[in-house]
Amino acid sequence: MKINKCKQCRRAGQKLFLKGDRCFSPKCAMIKRPNPPGIHGATRQRRRGSSEYSKQLAEKQRIRRIYGISERQFKKYVKEAVVKKGDTREILMKKLEMRLDNTVFRLGWAKSRSLSRQLVNHGHIFLNGKRISIPSYRVRKNQIIAIGQKIKKSDSMRDLSVILKKYETPAWLSLDKEKIEGRVLGEPVAADLGDLNTVGLVIEFYSR
Repeated sequence: MKINKCKQCRRAGQKLFLKGDRCFSPKCAMIKRPNPPGIHGATRQRRRGSSEYSKQLAEKQRIRRIYGISERQFKKYVKEAVVKKGDTREILMKKLEMRLDNTVFRLGWAKSRSLSRQLVNHGHIFLNGKRISIPSYRVRKNQIIAIGQKIKKSDSMRDLSVILKKYETPAWLSLDKEKIEGRVLGEPVAADLGDLNTVGLVIEFYSR
């Protein structure tokens, strides 16, 4: 069963920014009803346990929902990260950040990752001139990312060039705001990946 996006934030106990502009408005569910969903939500919030397992599970669910991927996909990313040399937490987050759907979101072309995933799924995103419709595709250094001309001229993208004027991309990406074209400069570094300490809880969860 698919969970309502606002309920996902309420269940996580924090904003996951899954609904674009709504997350920054007074209509955000975390402002109106910050307690967990359900008739006993407020009581459950007060009585919720703080065991290591519950913390690990909550963090795993939080990250998985932010990037909008299935449990099976997420578990695969963790397994791949564990066997590589280096900081497993950093490797895992790089894998998530360098997904094509997330890269499109980071370039500012969509207000949420779910909308950026739709752009990819519908064949509106091109890498080095080649149409790519796989959201999980891993982008690589020096690849040029562009939006198809047809969707670029649509009503849904009409104000994009104006919105991008004030938008700042992460350091690992560059954006030509006139052409609405991006380039992958390299991989994200630790400073681009947020708090890696909490990511360690995810690694611990799958190591049980």
